[in-house]
Amino acid sequence: MTITAILSALAEEQQGLLDLLQQPQKTSHAGRDFWQGRLHGQSVVLALSRIGKVAAATTSSALIERFKVGRILFTGVAGGLGEGVQVGDVVVATEFMQHDLDVSPLFPRYEVPFYGQSRFACDPALTALLLQASRAGLESLALPAATLLHRGLIASGDRFISGARESRALRLALQGGGHEALAVEMEGAAVAQVCFDYGVPFAAVRTVSDRADDAAHVDFPVFVKDVASLYAQAIIREFLKLL
Repeated sequence: MTITAILSALAEEQQGLLDLLQQPQKTSHAGRDFWQGRLHGQSVVLALSRIGKVAAATTSSALIERFKVGRILFTGVAGGLGEGVQVGDVVVATEFMQHDLDVSPLFPRYEVPFYGQSRFACDPALTALLLQASRAGLESLALPAATLLHRGLIASGDRFISGARESRALRLALQGGGHEALAVEMEGAAVAQVCFDYGVPFAAVRTVSDRADDAAHVDFPVFVKDVASLYAQAIIREFLKLL
């Protein structure tokens, strides 16, 4: 049976899933706690990626090497970057890139050295299931009609984007390189690259907690606890039912 890893960046995002986990078994490894058990009829491992690309890469590698997971799903929050992506919307990733990677002039800006690419695609089949699960999960929550579901590129970097000026500059820089990112966060691109290296299917969904502007630090903590965790539970429930 294929084991599904469910990654979250923050404990507030993960707690609701932990509360539902059946036959929970905790294993401490690489300075992290991993929770094995069954969730909605599926064998899963729950883990916190922690914040930042290096931490997320460590967690992802441990899930693959130690727990032999067959797929990784990341759920969490992000700042809205693309036009029309608003607080409360949901973005299902199709690709990830690192917005803070620049090894020019040795390599083109944003390109990962020795890979010949700047973007790492999420698994198409898994992403299609996640998109279907996101629609069903959001419908089950009876959300306001203004809530939108997007799919596309997400940018990751080791910086919390929290200023309107910085957000605009990032968006313009990415557009200048031919990258139209819908959202920005701090872990996904690292997980995508690790999964690419190991050949493990990866998919990710992010709830937009803020517009990566001057109000981001105010919106973020409350949103994670009161909104994003509920979205995650509903989406993951529907996703696991589809496997």
